[in-house]
Amino acid sequence: MVALLKLNTLVSGLCPTRHYHYYSRKPRLPFRIRMSSITETETASASKVILDSHLHVWASPHEAAKFPYHPGQEPTLAGHADFLLQCMEEAGVDSALIVQPINHKFDHSYVTSVLKKYPTKFFGCCLANPADDGSGLKQFEELVLKDGYRAVRFNPYLWPSGEKMTNEVGKGMFQRAGELKVPVSFMCMKGLDLHISEIEQLCTEFPSTIVILDHLAFCKPPLNDQEQLVFSRLLNLSRFPQMYVKFSALFRVSREKHPYLDLSPLLSQIVSSFGANRVMWGSDFPFVVPECGYKEGKEAVNSIANKVSLSPSDLEWIMGKTAIQLLQSHSTS
Repeated sequence: MVALLKLNTLVSGLCPTRHYHYYSRKPRLPFRIRMSSITETETASASKVILDSHLHVWASPHEAAKFPYHPGQEPTLAGHADFLLQCMEEAGVDSALIVQPINHKFDHSYVTSVLKKYPTKFFGCCLANPADDGSGLKQFEELVLKDGYRAVRFNPYLWPSGEKMTNEVGKGMFQRAGELKVPVSFMCMKGLDLHISEIEQLCTEFPSTIVILDHLAFCKPPLNDQEQLVFSRLLNLSRFPQMYVKFSALFRVSREKHPYLDLSPLLSQIVSSFGANRVMWGSDFPFVVPECGYKEGKEAVNSIANKVSLSPSDLEWIMGKTAIQLLQSHSTS
């Protein structure tokens, strides 16, 4: 119910029977939108909600007394919610999908507290626990049904040694995600080629489960035939209609410094293959902050898009509309 109310608020400008406008361009916290009768110009402006589809938050050192870090995963960067809200306001970002960080591993209490404190500002993406005993499935269901999480992340490096995401536990969670209308995102940090066969198998067996590839599936601009082959395989995944791509963590996948213009041809090909309505921007806060700054990371997308003459409509999809409609369609189904 919380997710439904949140989405009704955020996407009202995208629905033909509802309209909204902002109180100001400097949003108060939490993000607030009100219903009203407005002009066509205001409607067009209101539809351009900026949604950051990939970022993390974790407890501050003070908050860690209540929300402890996972042993050995103490953060070295500030990533608490107040800092994020400050960065978002300065950058003109309206909403975000918070991805459960490894710093708290499977303890979702901090992220859940942020979601509850700012129910119209944030969505939650939980972290799948692939424990052999299957306890992760129950936790996943509770996070979705009780706490309102709207996505789940599969980190293949958390699976038990020798196990794949296509094992019984992985298939069970993936299938259940489809039943709950919750997208599954994949983190292929060590290379898409190591995990693409598992992703293809899961998509084939469970076509109703929506899939999101984080950070361009960690494909950098190709420098050789092997890298070009892997990127081609990424493009070929567009044959699965349930497949989406995050154009996120640009500093991780670019070989250049900000504004990461070497990603322009990759973005052009991704949009050509998937369509802009299956591509979404994400910052990877707080890691983006020391790299180039949060606001600057967001603005880099415009520079990258301008280099390949991406249309304003396509850019609107990438900067928020894709994520909003994805979350809307799967919370109201």
